[in-house]
Amino acid sequence: MIISRTPYRVSFFGGGTDYPAWFGKHGGAVLSTAIDKYCYITCRQLPPFFAHRSRIVWSHIELVNDNSEIEHPAVEGCLRHLEVDYGVEIQHSGDLPARSGIGSSSSFTVGLLNCLHTMRGRDLSVRELAKESIYLEHVVMGETVGIQDQIAAAYGGLNRIEFAPDGGFDVHPLQLSMNRLEAFQGHLMMFFTGLSRTASTIAQAYVGDLEAKAQTLHTMRGMVDTATRILTDRDSSLSDFGSLLHESWQLKRKISDRISTPEIDKLYSRAREAGALGGKLCGAGGGGFLLLFVAPSQRESVRSGLNELIEIPIAVSSTGTTIITRPPQVTLA
Repeated sequence: MIISRTPYRVSFFGGGTDYPAWFGKHGGAVLSTAIDKYCYITCRQLPPFFAHRSRIVWSHIELVNDNSEIEHPAVEGCLRHLEVDYGVEIQHSGDLPARSGIGSSSSFTVGLLNCLHTMRGRDLSVRELAKESIYLEHVVMGETVGIQDQIAAAYGGLNRIEFAPDGGFDVHPLQLSMNRLEAFQGHLMMFFTGLSRTASTIAQAYVGDLEAKAQTLHTMRGMVDTATRILTDRDSSLSDFGSLLHESWQLKRKISDRISTPEIDKLYSRAREAGALGGKLCGAGGGGFLLLFVAPSQRESVRSGLNELIEIPIAVSSTGTTIITRPPQVTLA
């Protein structure tokens, strides 16, 4: 039995510049962090003693005799891509719900690839896992998604990630002192709006005409540099990070009318009135988790102002995808 643990992520700045339609011409960058909430994938070769060949457990239980029958797109895509010709049992569990803006789909894909390669006796680097998961989601599965989530899930940590026009990427971990990191984490609050959506569906509404939003995206890309300087300069006030996050959210809302909703706008306004310095919806928008940047002295006020929502405590996860359980020897058909 092999078990992988892969973090989810929250993105602060630069979202939208990680879509191939944009960075293929202009390059791009994001500032994001893996968080201490995880996707767990359990995987083993299934012995040939059952009425079914493979068993896939997620929000459904699939008992299939051929990989082409699998409904879960990432499982079907991974098995097809790796040409897995033996029965498998794959089970998923996660700390947070899917379709909520924290990169759950990419965490699943990265974690599953990690398990399947480990079953074959291969230990891929985090860069290899990130690149393969990007290929799977874009080419094999045909999803309209960016490429930051796969990288954040594979690498972990608080990073500035740069995207080159040729599709390459560079990951630059932010070097913060322990006190600075703790102060930064002490400003993070995350609430579940109760609204779910599919990132690919939201993104399709605006990815096709990103060039029409060029000025906005260039400005949002520049905020990655500004935010990085704020965090890495210990003399800079963290409140400036929150103000910049607010400014970025106002810009992002202009990209498409599907990024926010009247209900979410009301929640965000209430959070600001209660003392939040800034915030945003995680991921492509439309629902999911509301990330807020709040001075410690205002946390109780914000918590009270959003008391009908579920709060999820978060911190930076320093590790990316990891195999946490593996048998001494793995024997495949």
